[in-house]
Amino acid sequence: MRIRKHDLNNMDRKIKKSKFTPKRIITVVGIGAILFLILYVFVLADNSSKLNVELDKISVAAVTEGPFQEYIPIEGTVQPKTTIFLDAKVGGNVQEKLLEGGVAVTKGDTILKLENSSLEMSYINQQTQTNRLRNEIENTNNGLQQSLFNSKARVITLDFDIDEAKDQLMRTEQLYKDQVATEQQYLNAKRQYNRLLATRENTLKQMEFDSINSVTQVKQNEQRLVTSQESLEIVRGQLNDLWVTAPIDGLLSTVNAEIGQSIGQGTTIAQIDDLDGFKISANVDQHYLPRVYEGLVGTYDFAGQTYSLEIRKKFPEIINGQFVVEMIGEIPEGVRRGQTISIRLQLSEEKNAIQIPRGSFFQTTGGNWIFVLNEDESEAVRRNIRIGNQTPRHYEVLEGLRPGEKVIFSSYDGYDDKDKLVIKK
Repeated sequence: MRIRKHDLNNMDRKIKKSKFTPKRIITVVGIGAILFLILYVFVLADNSSKLNVELDKISVAAVTEGPFQEYIPIEGTVQPKTTIFLDAKVGGNVQEKLLEGGVAVTKGDTILKLENSSLEMSYINQQTQTNRLRNEIENTNNGLQQSLFNSKARVITLDFDIDEAKDQLMRTEQLYKDQVATEQQYLNAKRQYNRLLATRENTLKQMEFDSINSVTQVKQNEQRLVTSQESLEIVRGQLNDLWVTAPIDGLLSTVNAEIGQSIGQGTTIAQIDDLDGFKISANVDQHYLPRVYEGLVGTYDFAGQTYSLEIRKKFPEIINGQFVVEMIGEIPEGVRRGQTISIRLQLSEEKNAIQIPRGSFFQTTGGNWIFVLNEDESEAVRRNIRIGNQTPRHYEVLEGLRPGEKVIFSSYDGYDDKDKLVIKK
């Protein structure tokens, strides 16, 4: 056989092996599959925790935007605007009971008649002492006048005697100068005249002393009389207080006394309600103590209309976790004492806000997140939100939701560890 040179050269050339051997191809494909699987699991696949829920087992509501005002509901009790408690000003036994509780009274109407024998005796004694003092003053005045009359009469008599003694002295003095009368006669006439002058001066001083002394005594007695009369008026007033009367027009709601019963001073006998207006007394949870103040407004509905109230008094004492407020305002016809009304106590001014209904979801999420439905309502995804103020019906949403979106606001019991809910219709 002839072998060509060309063929020999070909046999000497080294044959190259292919890089893409079946084994290598399988290896590359396997690595690619693993990478794709990893990509799918960690990037493309939905790894969220899901839960299938029935549509009729949840409550769905739309996120809205509109007027929002924070308020709290409280129960108020209608009470008379003014209530007067009648206390016994003096003690005594019930002698008569003229009116029973539950009737209307007019100012001055007698409710009870008490008796107090010791008080009556005290009045008699005080009246006797007052009359005695009055008589003493009258007697003193009469004695003063009589003494003044007597003193004036003595002065008049002395004036005549002095004039007569003066004339006698002048005649005796002249006769003594003419040596007709003796010196002794002259001296006797002079002594008589001087004695009468001294007697007159002493009488005038006695009159002045008696007058001053009598006036002082009269003033003292008059002061004692004034004091005695004041005491008499006090006792007379206490006797009048034995008649327990209505101080105002109103409703005599209670009478706590029976005939023959002993009533001590200061004991509450009756209660009268002034029907000219009402007030509302309400208990408020202590949580709202810093936010409730005098002047805060509330509203309530009655007979199809809305009425306003305003806090008049706030009593900060906490009893059983609550404090009391008194409210006044519009009280329509038909409202009765003791009636209970539901009041919306407004804690903020009205504003425009995004809001959602209150629901049991809050107990699980604390208002920090909520499930939001997609457009076709086939799924609900967990989303973080921030809630502001609240009312008994709505929460104010500050962040995380837009008007028109729909959320699940029913209980999240069993959903707290889920990221997505698949809605089955």
